[in-house]
Amino acid sequence: MSAPHTPQVKALNCPSCGAPLTIRGMGHSLTVVCESCLSVLDAKDPNFQVLQKFEAQERIQPEIPLGTRGKWHNAVYEAIGFQRRGITVDGVFYSWDEYLLFNPYQGFRYLTQYQGHWNDVAVLRSLPEVSVSGARPVASWGGERFRHFQTAEAETVYVLGEFPWQVRVGEKVTAMDFVSPPRMLSSETTPAETTWSMGEYIPGKQVWQAFQLPGQPPGAVGVYANQPSPFHGSSKHIWRMFLFLLAALFAMAIVTQTLAARRLVFQGNYFFNSSNKEEASFVSKQFELTGRPSSVEISIRTDLNNNWAYLNLALINAVTGDSYDFGREVSYYYGSDSDGSWSEGGRNDSALIPSVPAGQYYLRVEPEMDANAAPVNYSIELRRDVPAVSFFWIAALLLLIPPIFGTFRSAAFESRRWSESDYAP
Repeated sequence: MSAPHTPQVKALNCPSCGAPLTIRGMGHSLTVVCESCLSVLDAKDPNFQVLQKFEAQERIQPEIPLGTRGKWHNAVYEAIGFQRRGITVDGVFYSWDEYLLFNPYQGFRYLTQYQGHWNDVAVLRSLPEVSVSGARPVASWGGERFRHFQTAEAETVYVLGEFPWQVRVGEKVTAMDFVSPPRMLSSETTPAETTWSMGEYIPGKQVWQAFQLPGQPPGAVGVYANQPSPFHGSSKHIWRMFLFLLAALFAMAIVTQTLAARRLVFQGNYFFNSSNKEEASFVSKQFELTGRPSSVEISIRTDLNNNWAYLNLALINAVTGDSYDFGREVSYYYGSDSDGSWSEGGRNDSALIPSVPAGQYYLRVEPEMDANAAPVNYSIELRRDVPAVSFFWIAALLLLIPPIFGTFRSAAFESRRWSESDYAP
């Protein structure tokens, strides 16, 4: 069995300027561009007929020099062609670079680069299905749906090396891009044909390592059409974690509510008349708080009508003198007007002291009201070991901050992506 044919590199001269030509894809290339004078030559013509002469205003040095070889997709590919293409949007020209890679057994692949964003591209052998969803076209291929990103006229402005088609500077095609990050489905249409290709977003570092290029790849600028969001997966993970923690918090709340004693330790009924000139403050009889340090809830109930009352309260340890001082205002007003009946405030109120040690306690009470207010009846009730429901709501809101922040960052990333599309917000 004979050994497989090894592709040969053929050296010839440019008929336009006489510079040596190096043909790397013999038998596969249809055109070759002289690196010296940039003339486009017919690679199938033995005399290399000049197809186009191009006077470039500036020379472009490809970041992957032609002739560079690297291991790509488990095969050795050589960079044999380079072109710069671009589109004009709102009077602004945006350009990108394309590198043609060749392996005699695997065929052609492409690398594209725009402002530090790289894509690994291959021509498709089957056609996608294109339909319209709402006002936006969608394309389907391989069971994956791609949303339309942009349609524009792309123009070739600079070429070097060899190509398996009749390349020309000034050549224009209608380009359509559909995205499903990290992949991009693209079509290029000329009057003669339509070609579809699939690109996948890759980091520039991967290109530099594969082709052993010096230095570091240029940093990516902005957000590219099919650049995968760094927040997409993490945002979903954070939301799953939030739901798990919320369920655990809810279970904890149920257990706490179920096991709470809510034991009544003190109850007193009182009357206050602001017109009475006698000292209004008083202290209650002593009562005992038992068990581990836990919460104490003070509930106040009144028969206020279109009035207010303020109670200065202090829960005092009869042995140590430690005091928990606080005040509560109760106000209740009601009436009717042209809009109907209305009411404001409430006759009752409560306060929760979170952790009170066991011991003998008494309550000091100092009521206040307007001097001309009607007398009020009120009661004070203390219960031991009452869970703070507000704590669980506060904890749930705090748990909600990370997923909301992650979702905001993900949405901001997507907004930057689509700001460059035909569907800019």
